[in-house]
Amino acid sequence: MILLTRAVVQPWNCDMMGHMTTRFYVAFFDDAINILLGQATGWAPTMPEWADRGWADVRHEIDFVGEVPSGVIVEIYGTVRSVGRTSIQTDYEMRRLHGGELAAKLAAKTVFFNLAERKSTPLTEPMLERLKSWMAAADTPSHGGGA
Repeated sequence: MILLTRAVVQPWNCDMMGHMTTRFYVAFFDDAINILLGQATGWAPTMPEWADRGWADVRHEIDFVGEVPSGVIVEIYGTVRSVGRTSIQTDYEMRRLHGGELAAKLAAKTVFFNLAERKSTPLTEPMLERLKSWMAAADTPSHGGGA
């Protein structure tokens, strides 16, 4: 897995018991998903060639493994598990920066989407090439952190 992002868990990310709430786990993972999509496919919403295309998450499965209180710095790692004609399946791990303890895992399926037609669209050849290259790089120990 490749390190995608780091974040500090703030008091407003936490529930009445002082631990990060589900809504912020999803938000932190969503940031990581967007970073992975940009890195692994070359897609960027601000580039004119992508004006009519984007992504739609169609499935998330989260395993909450350890509690994360306010003040903890978390790192989110990710990898591409598989690539289809119009979608990719990705895996993520949220870990505490200090100690490396696993806090949560997310498995996601994300579909490449034609925003004007409101339907899935095939991944482009350059995207597929980048995804293959990115997946190969993610498998090399020198490129990724992940525990």
